[in-house]
Amino acid sequence: MARRKKQAMLNSARHLIAKLNPKSPISEQYRTLRTNLQFSSVDEELKTILVTSAGPSEGKSSTISNLAVVYAQQGKRVLLIDADLRKPTMHYTFRMDNLKGLSNILVGDTTMDEAIADGGVPGLDVIGCGPIPPNPSELLGSRRMEKFIEEAKNRYDIVLFDAPPVLAVTDAQILANSCDGSLLVIRSKHTDYEGAKKSIEALKPAKAKLLGTVLNDRDKKEANYYYYYGNN
Repeated sequence: MARRKKQAMLNSARHLIAKLNPKSPISEQYRTLRTNLQFSSVDEELKTILVTSAGPSEGKSSTISNLAVVYAQQGKRVLLIDADLRKPTMHYTFRMDNLKGLSNILVGDTTMDEAIADGGVPGLDVIGCGPIPPNPSELLGSRRMEKFIEEAKNRYDIVLFDAPPVLAVTDAQILANSCDGSLLVIRSKHTDYEGAKKSIEALKPAKAKLLGTVLNDRDKKEANYYYYYGNN
C-alpha cells in the first residue's frame, strides 16, 4: 500500500510539466492560456480564478497546477488553493502533507500562514485541502471563506481555486460567486456535449464571469497542440 501511495504521488508530480520542462510545446500552451486570461480582463482586474470541470478525470487539477506555475514564472505572487474538499489531489501533485489546509482555516483551527506550503517555484504558494470535512458546501459558502478570499487577494497577485466537478456537487457554483472568473476544463473524447453544455449553464448564473474553456488531451494527430482556449 505504501508503494502504491508513493507511485501515485510520483505520477501526479509528472503533471507539472511547466516546471519540469518549461520549453516544451505543452508548457507553451499553458503560457498561451495565461495570456488569454489576462486579455479577457482588460477592463476589470482578474485576481481570483476558479477552475472546474464537468466530471472527474478531465484534467482540471493538472491544468490549474501548471497554470499556477506559469503565472509564478511570469513574476506574479501566486496562491494555489485546493478547494476540492471532497477528493483533494493537490498534496500529491506538490508532494506535501495534507494535515493542515483550507478546511482548517475555515473552521478556525489554523491561520493562512500556518497552512501555506512552498510550491517549489519562486512566487508560488500552495494551500491544500486539509482534512476532508463533513460539510464542504457550507464551508465554501461561509463568511469565513469570504474573509479568507479577501485576505488572499490582498497578499497575492493571482489566487487560483481548484474546485470539484460542477455537475457532481454544488461546490463550484457556490465558490464561483466569490471569484472574479471561472474556467471550465473539458477532456477530448471524454466529456460529452450535453455534459459540457450543462456545466456552462450551471456556471453562468454565478456572479463570476465564465472566462472560457480548456480542451484537454486532444489527439496530436488532429492538431499540433494539446490545449485550446476559447470564449463561450
